[in-house]
Amino acid sequence: MSKLKLLSIGLGLSLIGSWAFAQDSKDADAQKPVPEVFSTVTEHQGTFGGKRVRYQADVHNIILKRQDGSAYAEAVMTSYMVGNDKSRPVTFVFNGGPGSASTWLHMGVFGPKRVAVPSNAADAGLPPYPIEDNPLSILDITDLVFIDPIGTGFSRLVGDGKAEDVYGMAEDGRSVAQMVREWVRQKQRWNSPKYIAGESFGTTRAAAMMPFLQEGSEVIRVNGLILISQALDYTGSTPTGDNMVAFATYLPSLAATAWYHGQIDKTADSMEAFLQEVRDFTANEYLPALFLGSSLGEDRFNAVAEKLAAYTGIDIDYIKRANLRVLTGRFVKELLRDSGEIVGRLDARYRMKDLDATGASARFDAANSAISAAYTAAHRDHLYGTLGVTLERPYYSSGPEVGDGWVYYRQNGYWEPSYVNTAPDLADAMVKNPSMRVMVASGYYDLITPFFDAEYTFARHGIDKNRVTMTYYEAGHMMYVHEPDLEKLVRDVRTFMVAK
Repeated sequence: MSKLKLLSIGLGLSLIGSWAFAQDSKDADAQKPVPEVFSTVTEHQGTFGGKRVRYQADVHNIILKRQDGSAYAEAVMTSYMVGNDKSRPVTFVFNGGPGSASTWLHMGVFGPKRVAVPSNAADAGLPPYPIEDNPLSILDITDLVFIDPIGTGFSRLVGDGKAEDVYGMAEDGRSVAQMVREWVRQKQRWNSPKYIAGESFGTTRAAAMMPFLQEGSEVIRVNGLILISQALDYTGSTPTGDNMVAFATYLPSLAATAWYHGQIDKTADSMEAFLQEVRDFTANEYLPALFLGSSLGEDRFNAVAEKLAAYTGIDIDYIKRANLRVLTGRFVKELLRDSGEIVGRLDARYRMKDLDATGASARFDAANSAISAAYTAAHRDHLYGTLGVTLERPYYSSGPEVGDGWVYYRQNGYWEPSYVNTAPDLADAMVKNPSMRVMVASGYYDLITPFFDAEYTFARHGIDKNRVTMTYYEAGHMMYVHEPDLEKLVRDVRTFMVAK
């Protein structure tokens, strides 16, 4: 997700901006204090998976150091542990961004407490939001470690740490892998089965971590990866006007959205049958038509346009004017234009009024607007209340410094830009670790990381599909906000983790 950067206009503002930038740079280069190690431990009990469990919650920090012993970052994480069995499974959990803390997976699906938001894609309303026991948590079968990467949550740069130490693809993978290794070292959990659960960019990170975990002097093998709303190869999840592949990978998700909102004739027996029809059209007719471009004959152009209109609910004249290429950002505005509503990108089940009824694109994400405040409030209430955290610094659900300092690839010499792609890292890791398995969870109404892109990605790059489990849900990017799919997701995760 990109950030808009404001430019100062006028000499006075430019001078002020230059002075502020100089001050920021000076502050960034200054040595930051290295905090003391701390651990806030509380005792709890709950029922998870039908079992009564006593567990310990520990909000604690780990100081990340370079090989020369100098500190560059402080990682603060939340661990939930049951007993002292050194061979008990442990699952490391993080969200995406880049720049997102673990708030969503922590309070949405895996943690012992969860915030309850409306399951029917309605607005979550105003506080207080209901924070409930989460009997679906998998704490009965695995310890849980929620990781907030540097710049998110309470985690910060310290010492002489700089943005270029952590805010990049390789740097992020290396630093989060170091958090995992240091946690394992401190808890002496070398022989525990280890799982990694990531969401969105967190799946990009999970694959990027593999070389840093599986190689070196302290090799750590991962038993399984749980990839929620995968984003390994960004070719299929970047809907821009010049990206032919993304028009194809997004089409089935646009069709699912039109089906959900009743904007098309439902002639198929089920949505699954309908989506298979759309998949076949996409691969056999739509993608070849895009490839031919202006060489496509008029009759074939019209035939493809008619099917696109039938599958997406978008007016055929609009589709023709768009030259068969309806951008996802415009689709969310166009689908319900007659009612003045937009649909969500994170979850297209959500719909809201947009002030600008004539705009080409939505001004905001309806899904994010509906539920973010509930997750933010509930997580902080849980941290400061139930878990007894006393840290005075802000907890960043979305780290402001990460977006400002992030560079995907820091390479010397000549380099031509390309889409981010960590799928080869996963393929390589699966070759070197022939027992590691992967679960991929996709939402039909996810217009950020479309489910067809998951299928496209895992059919390429040499990934062993025999060790990949694909699961699907009738919700969006965070499918767990839909109660039936939360239950299904947890069942699928449990089945995946106990399988041999």
